[in-house]
Amino acid sequence: MESDIRATARHIPVSAQKTRLVIDLVRGKDVMEALEVLSFTPNKAALPVSKLINSAIANAENNFGLNRYDLYIHYIVADVGPTRKWRRFGARGRVKPRLRRSSHISVILKEHEEV
Repeated sequence: MESDIRATARHIPVSAQKTRLVIDLVRGKDVMEALEVLSFTPNKAALPVSKLINSAIANAENNFGLNRYDLYIHYIVADVGPTRKWRRFGARGRVKPRLRRSSHISVILKEHEEV
């Protein structure tokens, strides 16, 4: 296959470190097994990752005519996105900084090779 089946989600409001904990659960698995694992994962990042995998599956079916049961997660990574700097007011007129981190998630699916 000359081009990869890929999907990207940007500006996900979960830190990249927490997202990496979720994507480590599904790396290298079949896509249907990965979606099943993510449906029972209680982390906040599990929903955006499952949506991203569903989007990549839809890309494979519509653009390449592949079957979803023949696909597996070849590459998935969470990169650091922009950090919003907010403030919370503390005692004695002080300001306490609060960093709202985000992440960019990318996934590449491949088809199982027939032996």
